[in-house]
Amino acid sequence: MDPNILRLAMGAAGVKTGGYELWAWGLGQEGQLGNNLTTQTNTSPIQVGGLKTWISVSGGSYFSTFIDNSQKIYSCGQNTYGQLGHGNTTNLSSPVQIGTLANWLSNSSGFGFNCAIKTDRTLWAWGWNVFGELGDGTSVAKSSPIQIGSLTNWDKTSCGNYNVLAIKTDGTLWAWGYNATGILGTSNLTYYSSPVQVGSLTTWSKASANNITSHAIKTDGTLWGWGENTYGGVGSNNYTNYSSPVQIGSLTTWSQVSSHRGALHTLAIKTDGTLWAWGYNNFGQLGLGDTATRNSPVQIGSGTNWLYVATGGTHTIAIKTDNTIWAWGRNTYGNLGLGDTTSRSSPVQIGALSSWQVVDCGDNHTIALKL
Repeated sequence: MDPNILRLAMGAAGVKTGGYELWAWGLGQEGQLGNNLTTQTNTSPIQVGGLKTWISVSGGSYFSTFIDNSQKIYSCGQNTYGQLGHGNTTNLSSPVQIGTLANWLSNSSGFGFNCAIKTDRTLWAWGWNVFGELGDGTSVAKSSPIQIGSLTNWDKTSCGNYNVLAIKTDGTLWAWGYNATGILGTSNLTYYSSPVQVGSLTTWSKASANNITSHAIKTDGTLWGWGENTYGGVGSNNYTNYSSPVQIGSLTTWSQVSSHRGALHTLAIKTDGTLWAWGYNNFGQLGLGDTATRNSPVQIGSGTNWLYVATGGTHTIAIKTDNTIWAWGRNTYGNLGLGDTTSRSSPVQIGALSSWQVVDCGDNHTIALKL
């Protein structure tokens, strides 16, 4: 999840001010919903436990990770590669704390791995590591968190399928892992098992990685993309691959970009609250009322009240400024939370509540926080 959303639940100096209820829906057969069940689907939101202490959620392929208001980190779901971080490969169907420390700031989940930042701004990772996505200089999986280097200036991370983008507190952009599509932005197709800087700029603000493309926003509000462009996912109005960042249009009004690790589509919000989409659209995941692929940003409706958006493998969930929650795209496993398994190609409100705060998506499940 976006660390900026995490800070909504924190005081100005990182003082914990409370938390939210945890809710989940969609595919649950590996325990990723955290409701102590491994049923195939839950087509409507269900509360996970009864606590109101959660401040961060992150959806992986078939697992989920959570941070509470004491800054402890928890996980549940599939654990084939040690991605739950408990030192073993045992699946869990309800959240269990990873270790005993209470100093976790944020987490991002990939195919079968996690990258997390602690409150001291150190970088940690665990799980699947075939392509060097943990960033520890090896290709060996780790079932418990390990520190990546010794630096204390990491700010944000975003995991793709087998790769990671990260921004440091100095505004530099870094990448590592799988790079066959140029998704790392390093002007080559070389895999890296340790962090390597993308260019030399110090003006990067936000980054998001997906299956084959990457996107980032600079401090000047410009939007940039790179990677494989077979489905127009870069957003550059063509189908040309890019192995280094290319600007998407000329606007300086982009505020948020989201492209889930297993997805081929991207959503973004501008400073005026409008919502935009591009890329693959086979299930209507762009929210444009059809299933046609787009190779440049297209506005979804005319609304100017979109607050936050999260993309799943083939579905999208978004929150408006009135704290209502909306869904569209593939719904085979109830991942839209609309009480059925019918896919939608335009935004549909989930229930009638106006208390949703944070949302993130796995491949076919959704996890969210609400008041």
